[in-house]
Amino acid sequence: MQTFPLFFVTKLFKSMLCNLPGTGILLDIQKYFGLSDGKTGLLQTVFTLCYMLAAPIFGYLGDRYNRKIILGAGIFFWSGVTLGSSFITESHYRIFVLSRGLVGIGSASYSTIAPTIIADLFEEGKRTTVLSIFYIFIPVGSGCGYMLAAGMAKSTGDWHWAFRVTPCMGGLALLLLILLVPHRIQRKTAAHRALSISGTIQRADEEPDVHRTAKTTWCQDVGSLAKNGSFVCSSLGLTAMAFVTGALGMWIPLFLYRAQVVQGIVPPCLQESCNSSNSLIFGGITIGTGILGIIAGAEAARRLRKINNKADPLICATSMFISALCLYTALMVAQTNILSTFIFIAFGELFLSVNWAVVTDILLYVVTPRRQSTAIALQILVSHLLGDAGSPYLIGIISNALQARNIPSLQWSFWSMQYSFIICAFVGVFGGGFFLLTSFYIEEDRKEAQRL
Repeated sequence: MQTFPLFFVTKLFKSMLCNLPGTGILLDIQKYFGLSDGKTGLLQTVFTLCYMLAAPIFGYLGDRYNRKIILGAGIFFWSGVTLGSSFITESHYRIFVLSRGLVGIGSASYSTIAPTIIADLFEEGKRTTVLSIFYIFIPVGSGCGYMLAAGMAKSTGDWHWAFRVTPCMGGLALLLLILLVPHRIQRKTAAHRALSISGTIQRADEEPDVHRTAKTTWCQDVGSLAKNGSFVCSSLGLTAMAFVTGALGMWIPLFLYRAQVVQGIVPPCLQESCNSSNSLIFGGITIGTGILGIIAGAEAARRLRKINNKADPLICATSMFISALCLYTALMVAQTNILSTFIFIAFGELFLSVNWAVVTDILLYVVTPRRQSTAIALQILVSHLLGDAGSPYLIGIISNALQARNIPSLQWSFWSMQYSFIICAFVGVFGGGFFLLTSFYIEEDRKEAQRL
């Protein structure tokens, strides 16, 4: 358990970095570089595109080479780039965009490799707890990113300091990696099949001490995964989740700000350091609902799996449908009641968070161990390519188009964002449908993974 703090510090740091441009400083960044909604959304899109394109490469390397070295290099790289990006001037917007892409590449090294290291370092009983807490730090890191960025911008009067403080956590994570993680980590085979976040232990008939290297090529691994119905459908469901969370994370604080301006609750922002209360509140909501949702999802899966072998995908489908309904309701009441908007956004995020642990659980027991790094990398690629790689930019582009067709006003600034967001509710419904399809394949694919 001595490596326990490392992965949580690093996961927290990574999630904070992913959300910095879409946090309490989004309006400040928009004003600093003079950006439209479309160009603002491009920041997160470039980050996610580079992140997803790099993921399969790190998945391939993680299955074949020293994972500690790869992980350490990634942490050092994205920490340095983040610090450097804080010194970019307003006339070099393209360099700032490039820096976000480079951070995405470094982040991909962690997301594909860290779960497999945890699986090999911790025994069956502890692994369930460690993986659950590990994925809790996705929303916790995101929420801390909102709160840290807003807090630093408010206390210093300069949004750049949000990018200068977070690399300190990267240095701490790198130090913990060097001191606590063994240089060579033995890969497990049979024990690997015990990877179940919600507590179900899977065993194989092989001896646990037997070390077996992958005998298949990368193309063969991809071909096998493409035939795995549970993996494909759950990955598409995760893609819908990523689409919605990417759009929410980037635009919700700004959307809430515009709603408050229309209602007369706050004045329009004319100075460089803008109102950050929405980001602080949204950050707190993200942390609270994330922790509660992941714990509730894992516990629901643990209990319901005893009476229904298809419980995992059915839980995911139900939570996606409810989340979509809550999000749509939040959008509709935003112009008249900001408190109700916060409440429905909180419930929407809560039900989205239910799925994080359960979706990962599905992958880990329907995919054979020697292909798990590749499967995680491909899932990252697909979910980001069709999900949050494009959703922030798409929302911004639609908002721009709606504003261009109407007389510029504070009212249309709000309406354009509101109408753009409605697409997220419909994508959430499609995500629930893909998880329902997963339930048709889950039992057969689980048995197939146990036989291999």
